[in-house]
Amino acid sequence: MDFRYIAIEGPPGLEKTALARRLGSRLDATVVLEERDNPFLADFYAGRPGAAFQAQLFFTLARHRQLVSLRQGDLFSHATICDYLFERDQIYAFLNLDDNELFIHQRLFELVSRDLAPPDLVIYLQAPTELLVRRMQERAARAAEEGLTDLQPDAEYLAELNEGYNHFFFHYTSTPLLVVETSQLDLSWGDDTVDELLRQVRSMTRGTQYYVPRA
Repeated sequence: MDFRYIAIEGPPGLEKTALARRLGSRLDATVVLEERDNPFLADFYAGRPGAAFQAQLFFTLARHRQLVSLRQGDLFSHATICDYLFERDQIYAFLNLDDNELFIHQRLFELVSRDLAPPDLVIYLQAPTELLVRRMQERAARAAEEGLTDLQPDAEYLAELNEGYNHFFFHYTSTPLLVVETSQLDLSWGDDTVDELLRQVRSMTRGTQYYVPRA
């Protein structure tokens, strides 16, 4: 495998974490999972003024701390699969913050991103909004059956977020990029699906490559 550090991205509902674990197991790689606990997230979903800025800063600094600690430990000398791309913070910041908050966040982002090693490859999982909405509804139903509360965006927010992701990755040139259209994929990430995805990864060189499975 030419790519030693792979980041997986995409809007919520596409089982990025499950894919990271499957690829990590298959490639005998270290798996880095996003720390999702955020004390400001409930207030953000409740619409409390200022909570979006607080939640965004918390996520940015938590991800930075996690990735810096990995780099200091020289973990990227081994194969590493991460279930997020640090730069995706910009998608959420542009969507959620007002102009003044965005100005402050952008200055902070530019400062802390200098500390981080870029991935060798980014896998972007893409899907139509209606699929994302259905997946999130299914996830909420499973959580309710287990007596859990699953904080998640509504359909309107998901549509805006999905548009933001597509715009960001349409212009993304920082690293090799594999865009995977997931409408026809088994998102439980079974063996056949992972095998085909790895074949696509191994065929990657530079630039952007698109993988559109057919049913």
